[in-house]
Amino acid sequence: MSRAEASGTGTGTGTATGTAAAAPVPESAAAAVRRPRPLWSLGLFRSELGLTFRRWRTLALLGVLVAVPVLVGVAVKIETSDGSSAGGGEGGPAFLAQITNNGLFLVFTALAATLPFFLPMAVGVVAGDALAGEANAGTLRYLLVAPAGRTRLLLAKYATVLTFCLAATLAVAVSALAVGALLFPLGELTTISGTRIGFGDGLLRALLIAVVVAASLVGVATLGLFVSTLTNSGIAAMATTVGLLITVQILDQIPQLHAMRPYLFSHYWLSFADLMRDPVYWDDLLRDLGLQALYGAVFGSAAWARFTAKDITA
Repeated sequence: MSRAEASGTGTGTGTATGTAAAAPVPESAAAAVRRPRPLWSLGLFRSELGLTFRRWRTLALLGVLVAVPVLVGVAVKIETSDGSSAGGGEGGPAFLAQITNNGLFLVFTALAATLPFFLPMAVGVVAGDALAGEANAGTLRYLLVAPAGRTRLLLAKYATVLTFCLAATLAVAVSALAVGALLFPLGELTTISGTRIGFGDGLLRALLIAVVVAASLVGVATLGLFVSTLTNSGIAAMATTVGLLITVQILDQIPQLHAMRPYLFSHYWLSFADLMRDPVYWDDLLRDLGLQALYGAVFGSAAWARFTAKDITA
């Protein structure tokens, strides 16, 4: 394939043959091809969203995430059926001991249990497969024939991955809320600071915590998208992203690396618990959100630079 043909394939403005390239194209028609309609980006995003959430792999990941609160809730119910406290005095996820007093605490416990690995792993799989999976299936080049352009396609993929971050987090939260309401009482709850707040306020804080947790996954989502631009193998991209996630988690647990730990995207993940203080302790929350924004900017720019210059052959 010649450079001219490759350029045409990547932008959707080229032609398939030299004869067609020589044919005159009206200026208005060429401009229409080069400038997609504003609604095209929204349609592309809807298409990517539907494709992602129809995949069996995505549904299986969401199924696993939904099952975690169910398992935790049932385990706590069985353990406390004789009147003993949850956890038996041993370590466990945050808020575990409070579940029997208020089922809303199952939301916080489930998010604390899934955030270190299950949630970011699911996001890493979806992000790593975003572009590499298309290349592996041989459909990426055909996507670029449409007048979307590489930047628009990358943005649509990125928006889809971020939407999955929110959907996965809400799946855990909604499942936990349903199981908590079914197995345990609901009502006023006690914050970490010892103050009492109403159920409505607690529910609002649970929603805010779910949004913060979803935002905390931006770093690993963007990293996975960048990795997806480096290879044409979806499996390799997913494995690399999950491997990097595990490596960062290990590094974050080594005390000798305390100087670099605040710069790891997972370091402030559990700071969402500060939303259960009264008043809310914002310092670590803002550090977490700022760090995720930094990872998003750095690896998002790297993904754009790589994808727009990449030779698409599949």
